[in-house]
Amino acid sequence: MQDARFEDGGENALKLVALDAEDLAVVSALTQDAVFPASEISWNPAQRRFALLINRFRWEDKKAAEARGRPVERVQSVLSVTDVLKVQSQGVQKGDKDMILSLLSLSFAPGDDGMGRIELVLAGDGAIALDVEALDVTLQDVTRPYIAPSKHTPTHDLTE
Repeated sequence: MQDARFEDGGENALKLVALDAEDLAVVSALTQDAVFPASEISWNPAQRRFALLINRFRWEDKKAAEARGRPVERVQSVLSVTDVLKVQSQGVQKGDKDMILSLLSLSFAPGDDGMGRIELVLAGDGAIALDVEALDVTLQDVTRPYIAPSKHTPTHDLTE
């Protein structure tokens, strides 16, 4: 079986910028169920930049894949945040570079003068909090789409 190509769908790689909470909600929807190893977390205090290299599910392609009877896809993307003043985490083993994390959502809690906190909620009660001077988040696809290894759309069991 051959991996999907951008040319097959006539699409270009995504590159989105979120500068307010509404923009961030779009980025959150597109990154839901992205998976990444803990080793792909990058925090550069000198540049005030936080980044993740994620393998995101292509939610924007789900209906087309179903309609054509082809497998669903993932793509590697960089999720980066600038103007980061502080990073905190919970449930993320910093020393465990083999730990695989799953991103569930992104949210923004505004503070004073445009400052605020971006929270990345992870599966398994994990979270990463970024104190930012301003909301500036970029999501950019950096590889061509590939067939999702599971060949399934992510699902969430909502039973308690």
